[in-house]
Amino acid sequence: MMGSRGTSVVLSRAARMRQKLQSALEASALDIEDVSYQHAGHAAVKDNANETHFNIKVISPKFEGQSLVKRHRMVYDLLTDELNSGLHAISIVAKTPTESGS
Repeated sequence: MMGSRGTSVVLSRAARMRQKLQSALEASALDIEDVSYQHAGHAAVKDNANETHFNIKVISPKFEGQSLVKRHRMVYDLLTDELNSGLHAISIVAKTPTESGS
């Protein structure tokens, strides 16, 4: 019999991405939308895999003073493991709190 400490929880790709982005970017807002269903049947999507395409909107003070390219690079770098294990595409909206009006 395993206690709660011995139980391993398999997180969805979206949940893993949320943890990585929230923690590293100290996001004040983070929206992750799975849009994989829109891409089912595409050649790059093997066996109608799930959790392959996401829209990400993130508001972070860490983006202050960073170009749009650098902000996207920060997100891609945080998601390298996911991109290497089946994540096919992400669309990113990356704003500072000031830019978002929050």
